[in-house]
Amino acid sequence: MIEIKGVTKSYNGSTKAVEHLDLTVPKGEIFGFLGPNGAGKTTTIKMLTGIIRADKGTIRINQVDIAENPLEAKKQFGYVPDSPDMFLRLKGLEYLIFMADIYEVPKEVRRERIEKLAARFDMSAALNDPIQSYSHGMRQKIVVIGVMLHDPSVWILDEPLTGLDPKSSYTLKEMMREHVNAGNTVFFSTHVLEVAEKLCDRVAIINKGVILFCGTFREMQEHFKKNGSLESLFLELTNNE
Repeated sequence: MIEIKGVTKSYNGSTKAVEHLDLTVPKGEIFGFLGPNGAGKTTTIKMLTGIIRADKGTIRINQVDIAENPLEAKKQFGYVPDSPDMFLRLKGLEYLIFMADIYEVPKEVRRERIEKLAARFDMSAALNDPIQSYSHGMRQKIVVIGVMLHDPSVWILDEPLTGLDPKSSYTLKEMMREHVNAGNTVFFSTHVLEVAEKLCDRVAIINKGVILFCGTFREMQEHFKKNGSLESLFLELTNNE
């Protein structure tokens, strides 16, 4: 579960990237976080994951305050950033072992999880190759596998489908649904509105640091008294700001 209450973040003491943000994402839900470039999505995700601190407000993950107890809070989630270009000199398997060490995954457990996840993403044959030799999509997959190793209840995914081939994209979307069906939480940021419309249980649309709408796609249609796509409603909302 994710709870964001009254969160504000300014840069240079004047420019508000996020203003009085309130969001609650319960267990059992894929939550889509949408907005144009510069809307405040990245700032929100960086605060949610503890990369930067909020100026005001509280952020709790599974009831753990990330400002007061950052290490315990970070154990609650797995985070896929918007760029997979990291630890390029390591081999794929070395990176996964490193991630398992950080999250204290027992050796008898990590081996089985690595094998299962690598097989599911068609990465088994590439684990002994350097990550710098991987394509963008393969780098994305190794990062996804790494954040799943400690089996966190909360997934925070920032553009996770970028660069994935159709089979891997389908696999990840399938795993997201399996994850929430097991009573867990997925916070999913994407620019692909068609995917969000089909996949997410609820969405929030942010622009200029303010939430313009939060609810189901059907609720959005009823609010605007239209039967348009999420894309058309998104454009109407953000173009009016």
